[in-house]
Amino acid sequence: MLKKIHLSASNVNHKEILYIQEAINRKEFSNYGANLREFQIQLKEYFRERREVVLLNSGTSAIHMALINLGVKRGDEVICQSFTFAASAFPILYQGAKPVFIDSENDTWNICPNLLEEAVKARIEKGIRPKAIIIVHSYGMPARMDDIIEISNKYEIPVVEDAAESLGSSYKGIRCGAFGDFGVLSFNGNKIITTSGGGVLLCKTKFQKENSIFLSNQAKNNNSFYEHSEVGYNYAMSNIIAGIGRSQMEILDENVKIKRVIHTYYNRLFKNIDGIKLSNEPDINFCSNYWLNCALIDKSTTGFTSEYLIKGLAKENIECRPLWRPMHIQPLFKNSLFYGPGVSESLFNSGICFPSGSDLSDDDLNRIQEAIEKYIKS
Repeated sequence: MLKKIHLSASNVNHKEILYIQEAINRKEFSNYGANLREFQIQLKEYFRERREVVLLNSGTSAIHMALINLGVKRGDEVICQSFTFAASAFPILYQGAKPVFIDSENDTWNICPNLLEEAVKARIEKGIRPKAIIIVHSYGMPARMDDIIEISNKYEIPVVEDAAESLGSSYKGIRCGAFGDFGVLSFNGNKIITTSGGGVLLCKTKFQKENSIFLSNQAKNNNSFYEHSEVGYNYAMSNIIAGIGRSQMEILDENVKIKRVIHTYYNRLFKNIDGIKLSNEPDINFCSNYWLNCALIDKSTTGFTSEYLIKGLAKENIECRPLWRPMHIQPLFKNSLFYGPGVSESLFNSGICFPSGSDLSDDDLNRIQEAIEKYIKS
């Protein structure tokens, strides 16, 4: 059987074992130790001291901590991008709040600023001021953050910036994750860098950082005995996986370069194929890490659907997937408010994600090209 080509497998630095072994030698297994300190320093330097850094066990935990810090409570409304993975929206439910979903714009596939403002105005007219706005840089493509922040400031609604897929991307020279009142990163196994699982909350103030650390460590009061006056969470990152993160940060820039080279490869592949449109940066203000290379397939031109190509490549042991199924058409959120004409639904219906891992070899890329050409011709 042919070797499986995964959608987004991680590259390794080979220092991961070294940092893990150091932690074992020091018996620093839990939520303390040198790896956590060094990983935090690396991230703070990467964001040019613009943010405080809280290391957590997932990006989902980071979104949850952001909403708690913003005082989101039962019955509140939180605006959320519809075209995203469910983890962007789940923490809204953790707090007993209600999501209000916003459709995408056509060029970035991210939250449409015009629809965002329309929704904010409509909710305020109903006497309800949303407590937060969750935006996502889908597949590594930056959202239009200047427009979004302008709306945030105008209506005094804070932004939670889900940059789980966009570490290494930037908009107008500012790194994704550093725009919002809170930023969120993910180090899941398929991300641009990984700790096998883990995440980060990026804060503006030391108070927010200290509060998040306190809550994510079970909200234990500062006593010699176990005392709790608030609900806490077991969200802290372990020193072991922080060792993987230390090593991965050393190759982040290299991984982004590799991802962008892979994107150029796909651009060449689809350049002369009518009906397949690869997602590209709209203009020079956008710099994407191209976490995943995604395309839209126009059946009326190609004669086949994205589903046909996904199934065909699966026969060649090449993993591809559909684009995100929008939140507003998920069974869990069927009764939630939604603003938009359905751009995100059309993306889901015609979109495909191609293998984009930073570990792809030239042979892997050639196999992918041959398989795509085979199924297009057939």
